[in-house]
Amino acid sequence: MNFFLSIIFLAFRFFIVIIPFWLLYFFSDILRFFLEKVFKYRKDVIKQNLELCFPELSVKEINKILHLFYKNLADIMMEGIKAFAMSDKQIIVRHKITNPEVIEHFFKLNRSVISVPCHYGNWEWGASSPSLQLSKDMYVFYKPLSNKYVDRYIRNIRSKSGSELVSIYNTAKVFERNADMAVGYVMVADQSPSSQRRAYWVNFLGCETAFLHGPEFYARRYDIPIVFIDIQRVKRGYYELTCSVISDNPKNTAEGEITTRYAQKLEEAILIKPENWLWSHRRWKLNRDPNK
Repeated sequence: MNFFLSIIFLAFRFFIVIIPFWLLYFFSDILRFFLEKVFKYRKDVIKQNLELCFPELSVKEINKILHLFYKNLADIMMEGIKAFAMSDKQIIVRHKITNPEVIEHFFKLNRSVISVPCHYGNWEWGASSPSLQLSKDMYVFYKPLSNKYVDRYIRNIRSKSGSELVSIYNTAKVFERNADMAVGYVMVADQSPSSQRRAYWVNFLGCETAFLHGPEFYARRYDIPIVFIDIQRVKRGYYELTCSVISDNPKNTAEGEITTRYAQKLEEAILIKPENWLWSHRRWKLNRDPNK
């Protein structure tokens, strides 16, 4: 079954990569219609999350964000597949880091950097664009796909840009191996953690929210500067990435401080255009143990 599904994926991928961007967005609009009107993809979860975080908004305002969310999601899905056929120049132009000097400053000091983007705007191109615009080796952590054929294909394609995709299950090994070198790490950090025990709890969008412990843990353990990446859409198919330092001296921060700063920066980015965040996951499925 996995092999059969991989054949379907590759056939669809071939069709998407050969069409120009203007036609890509024509099909994206069709996909948006099916996601929103036909399949109603996770509509209840999305609305519940929006109503939880924006209780002051009217039903009409919530529905407007919901509609724009599906438009954004369809674009990201199509752009993610299109990335397999994009040239390095196209990726740099369409996913541009506006201030790479923020990260390069640490590289010049022979220090590694952990960059923490989020599921906002086009995060898919973030697996390729950093290595094309920064001077050091980039390690992008990801969760392997269950379909091993598609997973291997995606890793091979994305590694051509210079990025090394690393399974999240090998995170500790990679940090230890590179402890004496200056490299870059990309760790998307806004997912809901699987472990409530190890989560950091932060007030985020008006809700007590569990955050992954990984980025802060490794930043503090190896004293690696940690940088937030804000991805904003300039126009359809074009994004600007802005870097801002969360901490340049993690070992001297209090536990939870880095995660709190990350959550604040993430919230600021989301409030610019709420529809561009990935509201379809069950972000608030965990409840804090009142005894801890």
